[in-house]
This record gives sequence, C-alpha cells and structure tokens, in this order.
Amino acid sequence: MQKPELLAPAGSFEKAKTAIKYGADAIYCGTSELSLRTRTNMQENELIKTIEYAHSKNKKIYVAINIYAWDESYELIKKQARLLNKLKVDGIIVADGGVVDVISKEAPDIEIHISTQANVVSYHGVNFWYKNGAKRVILARELHKSQIKEIIENKPKDLAIEMFVHGAICFSYSGRCFLSQFLADRSANLGDCAQSCRWQYNMFLEDLNNPGELMPIEEDQKGTYIMSSKDLCLIKEIPELIELGVDSLKVEGRLKTEYYLATVINTYRCAIDDYINNPKEYDFKPYLKELEKTKTRGLTTFYFNDRQNQDIQEYAGKQYNEEYEYAGKVISVRSIICKHRNKKQAKNRG
Repeated sequence: MQKPELLAPAGSFEKAKTAIKYGADAIYCGTSELSLRTRTNMQENELIKTIEYAHSKNKKIYVAINIYAWDESYELIKKQARLLNKLKVDGIIVADGGVVDVISKEAPDIEIHISTQANVVSYHGVNFWYKNGAKRVILARELHKSQIKEIIENKPKDLAIEMFVHGAICFSYSGRCFLSQFLADRSANLGDCAQSCRWQYNMFLEDLNNPGELMPIEEDQKGTYIMSSKDLCLIKEIPELIELGVDSLKVEGRLKTEYYLATVINTYRCAIDDYINNPKEYDFKPYLKELEKTKTRGLTTFYFNDRQNQDIQEYAGKQYNEEYEYAGKVISVRSIICKHRNKKQAKNRG
C-alpha cells in the first residue's frame, strides 16, 4: 500500500516551520507577486530561507508561480524561475500555458506541477500536460472518486497525481472567477481575490411595471450568504484516497493561522499513519472531532462521494467552535532543574 505525501501550505517562514514540525512531508509556498495569494508575507528573501529550511529537514518544497500572467509579468517570472532552478526546489506549480513554456526553458532542472487552477478533470487533460513537460497534475476539486480512479488508471506511470483533501472551496470552477474583479477591482486570477462570494448580500426583486421599485426577498434563519461554500474535509475518505493511489494529499490555507495549520496537519498526519499501520481499525471520528476545533465554516465532502451532493452551501457565514479557544504560542522554553529534599514527607503524602 503506497503511503501518500502530506502536502501543507506555508504562507510564511514561520508557518513552514510549523507545518514541518507537525508532520508535513512537503510544503508549498510562493511570493505575493506570482502566486495566487498576494496577501502572504513571503518575499524573495523569505522564500529563499524557507527553501533552505525545508531541505535542511529533508522535506520537499514546491513553489507556486500559478497566476494567469499578463505579458508585463514575464520578466519577473523568468527571474524567479532562474532563482528556483539555482536553489533546486522540488517543483514549480503552474497554471498558465505560457508560464509552463517559460519554466521549461528557464528552470529545466525543476519538475513542473500543473495547478488546480488549470481545471484538469480527465485523463485526456492529464496526458496533454504530461506531453508538455508536467511531472505532476493537481486535479480540479470538482471530481467524483470514480473520475479520479479513471484518471489514475489511464495516466502515464511516472506522472504523479495530487489533490486537495482539506480547506476552502471556491464557489466558482476551481477558482476561475471574475466576481472579485467586477465588484472590488481585485483579480482572483492574479491572486488578489476579495472573496466576494463570502459576503452577505441583501436581495431584491424589481417590479418591471414600476421601474425602480425594489421589493426585498425575505430570508429564513439560514441568512443571505447565497454564494459561500463550506470547507472541504476528506478525513473520513482517507482509506479510499490511499487505495485509489493518490500520490499527494494537499491541505489548503496559506493565509490560515499557525494554530490552524498545526492542528490540521497533525490530524491528517496521524490519520494517514494510523490507516497505513492498521487499516482494519481505522476510525475517522476522533480525527473529525479534532478538525472541528479549528473550523470557521461547515465541512463537506463536496463531490467526492456524490455528484449530486447539495450539502455544500454555507448559509450562516463564519462559524466557530465555541468550546475551544486559541490560548497562545510558546516562543521559548527554559529548563527547570529540581533537587528532591524531603523524601520522607513526599512518600507519606503518596
């Protein structure tokens, strides 16, 4: 039974360290200019430090250059590609065909990984990218397990398959959305999504016989978050994912907190290891309970088990587990040395 890679997000150097400490086999990151997270704090110096740290721990690191690039971005892309080639990162995550072409020329020693933004949903798509130099494909989130099985059975043997198992789901098709650009002048395809689908909206009907007269649409207790999705969670499906032969299980969340990252990565690490070591006794319930400590939205399996699944909308907005609260982070520890004095009194006290 093949043990899949556990791949964690690293929105900063500190988050990279957290992910590795809590069990990630590999991390992915990117600078704010060229990856789909402009609000990460990772600039070139921190990127270099993160790459060196990951390799010092014998962990793999993949760097995202997965924007849909305008022509004016290509000089910066070429510069970063040459740097990543020099630093020997383990893969570059790419969505745009033009960027794939540049990476193959400027970073010929580095694996090309096709981003989920490329919307690969078939083995025909997988084989296309393989012929164009890809060594790994990150599947679109919208696939059913039977479709994933068919892709794996028909892919080239030396091409790896990666897929998301936990984290935010975009209301649009694998992130190919223009709503943020339209409402906030912030392009999701350049990493600057305003998450407009998460906003609360007031809805009205206009009577065409009386233009300008708006009638509010009444809402029930679920509220008015009509486009917000629940978060993906496939902890229950770990056995099926491993049996399918998925090479890498990916967690979303470069902008999440270190607390979130530590909890989620540790949970999936334990779940994967426990199933590999004792598949007959695997029980997802303790792991799901742990993940629920960090959730900010409801959890869903999306379309993995059911293409007709309707349990994907988050009508209530953000929600938190009120039974748990993040207390803080230990930043240093000092050794405390004690010498036992009153042995007789301690013994009498039990």
